[in-house]
Amino acid sequence: MFQSTRKPKGGFSSAMAMAELVYHSVVRSVRKQHNNAFVAIFTNMLQAIMFVLAFYVMFSVLGMRSAALRGDFLVYIMTGIFLYLTHTKALGAVAGSEGPASPMMQHAPMNTIIAIASAAVGALYIQVLSLFVILFAYHVAWTPLEIDQPIAAFGMLLIAWFTGCALGLVLLAMKPWFPTVVSMFSMIYQRANMIASGKMFVANTLPSFMLAMFDWNPLFHVIDQCRGFAFINYNPRYTNWEYAMWVGLAFVVIGLMGEFYTRRHASISWNARR
Repeated sequence: MFQSTRKPKGGFSSAMAMAELVYHSVVRSVRKQHNNAFVAIFTNMLQAIMFVLAFYVMFSVLGMRSAALRGDFLVYIMTGIFLYLTHTKALGAVAGSEGPASPMMQHAPMNTIIAIASAAVGALYIQVLSLFVILFAYHVAWTPLEIDQPIAAFGMLLIAWFTGCALGLVLLAMKPWFPTVVSMFSMIYQRANMIASGKMFVANTLPSFMLAMFDWNPLFHVIDQCRGFAFINYNPRYTNWEYAMWVGLAFVVIGLMGEFYTRRHASISWNARR
């Protein structure tokens, strides 16, 4: 008599309800570090800003600016640093999102798909906000920026984010079964991409034997293609963004299959193994 019955929802109502849940989960993931939303966002942005400044100073002190492309040096730095940060932050956020055995999953509307989506969108939100803040401050305070194809260059940022989310999804599905292996692989992959991503050099200047060392990496392709869209005088010859997209889609399919299998075998005791 006093039990409420759930009324079936239409497709649009279900989509709006899920979007609302994702929105609130994104806010929660962004504000994990501090109760104040502005302080939490600024803390996340500060890491990206310090990363860019560190590489800017390093390139200037070591005299590596002459090896960069002709054009704005900050844009050259940003096309490497921000795509690398976006990729690794998305990977870490998705791989570290709430799993099927998390206490949050005990709430009826919550599920792992919402947790994964909120972690991915939250990571993208922070990186895009940091990107626009740095570019706006540089444009106003120092010199006007000129980007040849800004929409296409931003599309490469989204592909870097997508491939990071895809690989993070695979790691999330594997984490309950092999927590130590996943943790070590994630750390090694992020450290290796400091060099393997190609953010410190351009593919057109590499000899063939060195090009084969980086050609496997989808992030290497995306960064090089992004520089081709950002600079009018650079035309990438050895990379293509379609390779990164196909690799990302393959990882998404594998990750969803693994996550579905893991969710069916979820156990609360997994939390004690992490």
